[in-house]
Amino acid sequence: MEEEWSISPATDTDWPGIWKIFRDVISHGDTYTYAPNMTEDQAKNIWVRNNCHGFVVKHGDDIVGTFTIRSNKPGFGDHVANAGYMVHRDYRGRGIAQAMCGYSLKEAKKLGYTAMQFNFVVASNEPAVKLWQKMGFRIIGTVPKAFRHSTLGLTDVHIMYRSLDDV
Repeated sequence: MEEEWSISPATDTDWPGIWKIFRDVISHGDTYTYAPNMTEDQAKNIWVRNNCHGFVVKHGDDIVGTFTIRSNKPGFGDHVANAGYMVHRDYRGRGIAQAMCGYSLKEAKKLGYTAMQFNFVVASNEPAVKLWQKMGFRIIGTVPKAFRHSTLGLTDVHIMYRSLDDV
């Protein structure tokens, strides 16, 4: 990631920039299960509220990426983190997702998590699958036809996992 980018915890004033990215990403129906008509309040609840740790990537004052870290499951599963990443359409392919993932792994370990698991990586999102593998995740299962892709129809999803021992 270039020096001109900065990653920091999201603040209330960052929300409009996060929402702009979030709304655009889910509108395509090709990577996230969130309904395109999800309300802003619903999005806030799953990205920055309810024990979620929201972050932003900024280029100057512009928010160009965002991610969230949360427990994968409550109670006896709360030692495993889950995360979601979104990059502004104009900034994709510049290493922002990799930087967010690397940062989130370190931050998750600081927060006391011992591993990270992605429950629903759309198999047709090959750039993401390859990046997560590069970042140490492995596919531990595939659920056939679990995602209704907006253009490809029923598509497989991967469950991906990595330990945080070496972070």
